[in-house]
Amino acid sequence: MQTTVDNRSEGTVTTSQASSPQPERDSPDVLLERIQAVVEDDLLRGARKYDREQTVALSGVPLDRAQRLWTAMGFAAAEDPHEVMFTDDDVEALRLLDSLITSGIVEPDLEVAVTRALGQTFSRLADWQVTLMGRHVLRRLSINADNLDQTDHDEVVDAIRETAVEIVPVIEALQSYVWRRHLAAVAGRSLVLPDDKRTGRTQIVGFADMVGYTSLTRRIDITELSTLLEDFESTATAVIAQRRGWVIKNVGDEVMFAVEDPSDAAAIALELQSSVHADDGLPALRIGMALGPVLVRFGDAYGSVVNIAARLTSAAKPGTILLDAELADVLGDAPDLRVKALRSMRVRGFHKLKPYVLRGPKPR
Repeated sequence: MQTTVDNRSEGTVTTSQASSPQPERDSPDVLLERIQAVVEDDLLRGARKYDREQTVALSGVPLDRAQRLWTAMGFAAAEDPHEVMFTDDDVEALRLLDSLITSGIVEPDLEVAVTRALGQTFSRLADWQVTLMGRHVLRRLSINADNLDQTDHDEVVDAIRETAVEIVPVIEALQSYVWRRHLAAVAGRSLVLPDDKRTGRTQIVGFADMVGYTSLTRRIDITELSTLLEDFESTATAVIAQRRGWVIKNVGDEVMFAVEDPSDAAAIALELQSSVHADDGLPALRIGMALGPVLVRFGDAYGSVVNIAARLTSAAKPGTILLDAELADVLGDAPDLRVKALRSMRVRGFHKLKPYVLRGPKPR
């Protein structure tokens, strides 16, 4: 911007170049502190105003127990016992956890495990949700992460505040809806079963593993890897859910799933293979499945059936499906399936494991 100065009394008129206002920028540490303060204002729903002793006194939960529950949720304990770091919601959370015990809903020896399961579940949710919000902030500012330092930091903080106000209530409502839907589905399967049947059910556990994933990750960039994993997980989740199965967990290049009906298990495996075969962007799959009693604990599955399914998956050739003897026996008479015994093999943890290969009907 030009500025003209009239010096007619001195017989001159001069023009100078005025500097444009520079965007406000903080040091990285100060910017992070400002962002944290904004996020806490919106998410913690109240100021930090209690130290450790005050929190346990208000909640009525003994100190050692409160500390166990706090760390089980995945939060770091304060090194300074007098640090003011707890809110009214923290006090209420301890009261709610305590009420699960006093009401008899949760047995005392499961208290920490239940709390840990909650913490781990929501920690994973929070991780991807923050990534989602971060991308939205960058789009809102029409910048990318590389030039964040060149952007007015007041604008960055305002965009984060507006994004939190806009997105968090929507995600919170969706989380509640999806949780209730899943609760209804799981309750329908097992709520009326006796304790031993709920925790030790007979079901099929399977693994679907992308072939050559490790070497593939060395040849593609992060964006391509993200796309690959999204395509794989979306395909697997859709196929498994459509056949009344459920995803236990995704571990990088592998999805672990469970299903109760053997015919549904066969359909899942065959449809996964055909879906991946039809998608040029996805590597071939190895799939292994086993049938038997499974310990179901806090959303995960344990037992020899899980180990057998994992070993079968590792032993399978690309594009094939291996079954254990129990599942093969059930599926062997199905008219639209082909089950063939293979040579027994020795794998880690099992001296002799008899695999069976599953194929669909012969092409006409």
